[in-house]
Amino acid sequence: MSESDEVERLIAAWQRERPDLDVSPMAVLSRVSRLSRHLDLARREAFADHELEGWEFDVLSALRRAGAPYRLSPGRLLRETLVTSGTMTNRIDRLAARGFVVRSPDPGDRRGVLVTLTDEGRRVVDDALVALLRRERDLLASLADDESDRLAALLRALLIPFDAPGV
Repeated sequence: MSESDEVERLIAAWQRERPDLDVSPMAVLSRVSRLSRHLDLARREAFADHELEGWEFDVLSALRRAGAPYRLSPGRLLRETLVTSGTMTNRIDRLAARGFVVRSPDPGDRRGVLVTLTDEGRRVVDDALVALLRRERDLLASLADDESDRLAALLRALLIPFDAPGV
């Protein structure tokens, strides 16, 4: 690898200015941070092409991943999307107004509600997913398949402690 990137320049400057510090974590985490910004932009573009906000995709995709009949409780949607109940209520209201979801009584709990993906919601989330995957493949284009697999495994190992229950 003969090409240098912005992170290498940043690390070199810190090593020059603070030779007493081990700045090696920056070699990984600054690159992850910069890549995250590129991924956020790619996500915004993919979703904008389908007139969706990122949060809309997150809720719709949680319902889509649930499988037929594409229905979850608001509590389950909270856990899937990591937002507060007030935020989720607002999001469900907005998605229902767009015709992407409907609320119905939970037959197993008189006080409960279920949120169901409509046919239109399913079409929109499926189309947005195709666009997102195309952009994500573009972001990974400089890696060979085995390199991508290795990177995925390394990132998984790094993330597992953060995804543990109670974290």
